[in-house]
Amino acid sequence: MNLPLTDPVLLAQDIPDVLTARLRSSGQAVCLRFSHKGDLLASGTAKGTIAIFDLETNGVARKLKGHTTGRTVQSLSWEKSGRYLLSSSIDWKVILWDLQDGSRVRVVSLGAPVYIAELHPQNHLQCVAALYEYRPVLADLTSPTKPIQHALPNLPLRAPHEQDANPEKADAKHFTTVAAFTPSGSHIITGTTKGWLNIISTTTRQTISSLRLCSKPILLIRLSTSGRDLLVNASDTIIRTIKLPDLSNPALSPDQIHLDVEHKFQDVVNRLSWNHVAFSSNADYVMASTLMNHDIYIWERGHGSLVKILEGPKEELGAVEWHPHRPFVAATGVESGRIYLWGITTPQRWSALAPDFSEVEANVDRKKNWSNAVWIWKMKSWMS
Repeated sequence: MNLPLTDPVLLAQDIPDVLTARLRSSGQAVCLRFSHKGDLLASGTAKGTIAIFDLETNGVARKLKGHTTGRTVQSLSWEKSGRYLLSSSIDWKVILWDLQDGSRVRVVSLGAPVYIAELHPQNHLQCVAALYEYRPVLADLTSPTKPIQHALPNLPLRAPHEQDANPEKADAKHFTTVAAFTPSGSHIITGTTKGWLNIISTTTRQTISSLRLCSKPILLIRLSTSGRDLLVNASDTIIRTIKLPDLSNPALSPDQIHLDVEHKFQDVVNRLSWNHVAFSSNADYVMASTLMNHDIYIWERGHGSLVKILEGPKEELGAVEWHPHRPFVAATGVESGRIYLWGITTPQRWSALAPDFSEVEANVDRKKNWSNAVWIWKMKSWMS
C-alpha cells in the first residue's frame, strides 16, 4: 500500500486489532514459533508433525515428519538464520531439522518426555531441555553418533535460613518444568514445580542465583530480545515480569544478581488462568491467552494496565506468539487446531489523491442528488 495514503495514526499503532486469517495444516496445531526474521511460522501438532508456513502467502512451505506418530510436539526453537529448527516431543526425542532440504541433522533421545527444548542462541548444535520428572539437560549435539548430555540442577540455591531440616525429603518432587537460554547463551534460566526461578551458568552448569515466586509450578518463561526482561507464567493465575541484570557482563558476580518482580498481571474479578504468554516485539506489551476462554489479553508494561482484549474465534486459544518485528499475533485453537492470525488494517485515505476529493461516510446516490439540484434551480427560476 502507498504509505502517503494511509493514516499516520494507524501507522504508529503497535497493537494488532483485527482477525486477519485462519491457517490449517494436517493435524491439530498445539505450539507455534516465528522465525527470527519473521518470514516463517513453525507449527507443531498433536500428531507429531510440523508445518512451516510462509507468511507472505499463508501457505505451507514445508512439512516435517520425524517424531513418533500420535505423540505431541511440545516445543519449537529457531536458529537465528532460519535454516535450522529444533523440535521436542513427549516421545523423548529432540530433532534438529535442516529446512534447506527438510532433513534431520540430529535425532536424540533424552530418556524422558520433553517439556520444552531450546537451541543455544550462538550454537545450533547445543540445546537445553526440561524433562518430565527428571533433571534438565544441556545437550551437545556436535557428534552425530554420540551426543553429550549434561544434567543440570533441579534444586534452587537457598540461603542458610531458607533450607529445610530435611532438604532431600522436601525436594523429592522438585522438578524443572521450563528452561531457556539468555540471548548471549552464557546462562540458562529455569522454572520449577515449586515456583522457583533458577539462573544456571552454562559453563559451570551450576545454579548461581534463585528466586521463589510462588508455591505453584511455573508453566512458561520467556525472555525479551535484549535479555533484560523476563516474563513468567505460573499456575497461581499471576503473570509476572522481572527485570534482569546484564548476565553477559563478565564482571557481574553472583552476589550482585538481584531478581525483583516488576509487575503482576492478573484478573482479580474472574480469576482467569492463563494458557500461554508472550512479549511484544519490543517488550512494551505482555500478551496472554486464557484458560476456558476465547480472548487474548494485552497489557502495557509501563503502567501495568490492560490496553486491549483481542476477540476472534469462539473457542479457547492455546499457544500465542507475537511477531518479532511488527504488530502481528498468532494463536492456536484448542478445539479446532487451527492457527489464527491478528494484524492491523490500514484503510486508504482517498482524500490524499486530490485536494478537491472529499470522503463520505456512506455511498451517495449521485443521480438523485443531481435531480434534486436541478429541481431547486427550476424553483428559484420560477420564483424570480
